[in-house]
Amino acid sequence: MAVMVVIAVLLLLSGADQVRSSASDHRYKEGDAVPLYANKVGPFHNPSETYRYFDLPFCYPANATEKKEALGEVLNGDRLVSAPYKLDFRSGKDSETVCKKTLTKEDVAQFRDAVNKDFYFQMYYDDLPIWGFIGKVDKENKDPSEYRYYLYKHIHFEIFYNKDRVIEINVRTDAHPHALVDLTEDKEVDVEFLYTVKWKETNIPYEKRMDKYSQSSSLPHHLEIHWFSIINSCVTVLLLTGFLATILMRVLKNDFVKYAHDEEAAEDQEETGWKYIHGDVFRYPKSNSLFAAALGSGTQLFTLTIFIFILALVGVFYPYNRGALFTALVVIYALTSGIAGYTATSFYCQLEGTNWVRNLLLTGCLFCGPLFLMFCFLNTVAITYNATAALPFGTIVVIVLIWTLVTSPLLVLGGIAGKNSKAEFQAPCRTTKYPREIPPLPWYRGTVPQMAMAGFLPFSAIYIELYYIFASVWGHRIYTIYSILFIVFIILLIVTAFITVALTYFQLAAEDHEWWWRSFLCGGSTGIFIYAYCLYYYYARSDMSGFMQTSFFFGYMACICYGFFLMLGTVGFRAALLFVRHIYRSIKCE
Repeated sequence: MAVMVVIAVLLLLSGADQVRSSASDHRYKEGDAVPLYANKVGPFHNPSETYRYFDLPFCYPANATEKKEALGEVLNGDRLVSAPYKLDFRSGKDSETVCKKTLTKEDVAQFRDAVNKDFYFQMYYDDLPIWGFIGKVDKENKDPSEYRYYLYKHIHFEIFYNKDRVIEINVRTDAHPHALVDLTEDKEVDVEFLYTVKWKETNIPYEKRMDKYSQSSSLPHHLEIHWFSIINSCVTVLLLTGFLATILMRVLKNDFVKYAHDEEAAEDQEETGWKYIHGDVFRYPKSNSLFAAALGSGTQLFTLTIFIFILALVGVFYPYNRGALFTALVVIYALTSGIAGYTATSFYCQLEGTNWVRNLLLTGCLFCGPLFLMFCFLNTVAITYNATAALPFGTIVVIVLIWTLVTSPLLVLGGIAGKNSKAEFQAPCRTTKYPREIPPLPWYRGTVPQMAMAGFLPFSAIYIELYYIFASVWGHRIYTIYSILFIVFIILLIVTAFITVALTYFQLAAEDHEWWWRSFLCGGSTGIFIYAYCLYYYYARSDMSGFMQTSFFFGYMACICYGFFLMLGTVGFRAALLFVRHIYRSIKCE
């Protein structure tokens, strides 16, 4: 089994790098062919809705070859094929003909629809990404019925080189009237597609050629916004946590003094507050199997997030290397499934559960189940649209094999180790035979109002940073400031833990001993706030539209927010458990 794990990881990580050219060392002599791959086209405002480049009737090269892609690239929707342009090293060209073709009425209608939707194209030249629009709509001082639609037929490539290496490539489309094809009317059009290539020397070293793509998110005004966001979050968090800590410490100190005095003064005096329920506070929660499974899944997702941050901070996820992120997510999730199995089963056995096999199955399906169902629905939508987001059958087989040969065995091994750990639940107080009745409580002490209070504070600490993350994941903005993101994540964890502890104390002080599920739900409620932010972002901050993009955005964000719910719920419960154990260990309870 260990051999299988190693082979699977090596196979996956071998494709974790960026789109690779055929020349592995990226060194060329004058006149050498440099690989140029056409990747995809799609509406600029709908990043998930992408199509193969030659789904549009461009000039198709005679010897077109599809590039073999790694798992992460396929998951990212990349479908690379040889482009019809020949950009040989240091070979300039002026108005070179790609091809001459007659566009049929159907071709014209297809191009017009693409231009109307702001279609862009993406290519890779020696691993460097190229972007450009395929046409434009002339709307100036016109009614919608009078709009003119134009296709760009002449592309200008400007390439910078340093000795024998390609450093930078820029592309622009010629908007001069003679270089435009009018697509407004449904009629056949004769088109001659052209391209021009100019080479210029530069002193930028090869090692720094990707820097220009990451500089956009590191510009001074962007960094000021990020640091303002962090300072704002830190000040808010410090003030509120300091305020809560002062209150809690003072109240707890008074409680300890009061309970110590009560014990000395009158043994038969009736107890009140959180000490009164010491015989019920460690009573195991209802649905203990589901609770343990949620803790196991949350711990696994927390571990996954930490590993992803480590890889990001050491520079693995540089711009336009998105395939690496997807590969890392799949590999690390598969390898950390043992943590989920061990945590869930050991905690389930501590809660005196007996059916550990069912608990293990529940742990395996708790996050993967909804994710798989969502994937099936969205993949069906992508197939219907003939989009590149639809995974090929071979990729689905690879993912199923990873789940079967790596994830499931590690989950079972973790579960067996957890069952055999023989750990006992550390409860400072004995639990009584019969539970006490919980007194009637005001409405704001209910689960939903408490979740709303618990989720708002952590969300307020991260919402400014959320915009930049959304603009990167669901747009074309580049995000590379992972150190700032890591600081925000740490703040999120601290605030989540603290607010859950505070609410748990107030719940126990009101003599409500059912704090287990409440602490988990309050900790995880930030995930619900993030999903609410998705609605705001979609309608107020983005221009996404169409059924496919809408379903992809809300579908995958639902899975991500559910993952946050499990992860932060685990953090909240663990913090509350430490706190409850501490306060009950500090008093004498029979």
